[in-house]
Amino acid sequence: MHIMLLGAPGVGKGTQAQFIVDRYQVPQISTGDILRAEVAAGSDLGRQAKTVMDRGELVSDDLILQIVEKRLHEPDCAGGFILDGFPRTIPQAEGLSLILKRMGDIELHVFEIDVPDEEILRRLMARGRADDRKETILNRLEIYHTSTAPLIEYYMARNHFNRIDGYQPIEAVAEEIEGVLQTLAARQVNS
Repeated sequence: MHIMLLGAPGVGKGTQAQFIVDRYQVPQISTGDILRAEVAAGSDLGRQAKTVMDRGELVSDDLILQIVEKRLHEPDCAGGFILDGFPRTIPQAEGLSLILKRMGDIELHVFEIDVPDEEILRRLMARGRADDRKETILNRLEIYHTSTAPLIEYYMARNHFNRIDGYQPIEAVAEEIEGVLQTLAARQVNS
C-alpha cells in the first residue's frame, strides 16, 4: 500500500496514519521526521538542510524531494508507506510523481480527510496547546487553503482519490479508510 493522507491541520491525519501503520506494518513518512533524522545523522543532505533551517528559511522543494526519495528507497518502505504532510505544494507533488515513476510506476492512493474549518478550529482550540491560539490556527488554515488544498484537484485527476468525511467519529473515519484499503487489496490479489 502506497498511501498519502491529505487534509488541513487538525483533521486527524496522524491518528489515522497510526491505525494504518498498525494494521499494515508500513512506515509513516513525515518530512519533519526525516529532515530531523538526516540532520542528526550528519548526512550531506542533512547538513544542507540544517544550513537552510539555521537561517530560518524553508528547505527547498529540491532538497525535500531528495530527502524523501532517499527515505522511500529504505528497506522498510519496500512493502509500502504512508505519506503524512507531504507533498504540500503542486511542485512537490510533481516531483513525487517523478520519484514514484522511477521506483517502478508506484500507484499512490490518496485519502483526503475533509473537515469544515469551523470544526478544525473547535478541535484545535480544545487541545489547549500553546501554538493553538485562534489567530495561529486561522493562519495555518489559510496557508493550507492557499498552498496545499490545490493538491486535491491535482490528485483527483491523477490517482486513486478518496474523500473521507473527517467530521465523523475517529473510529468511523478509520473504518471508512479501512474499507477502501480492503477493496484495493482485493483488487491487487485478483489482478
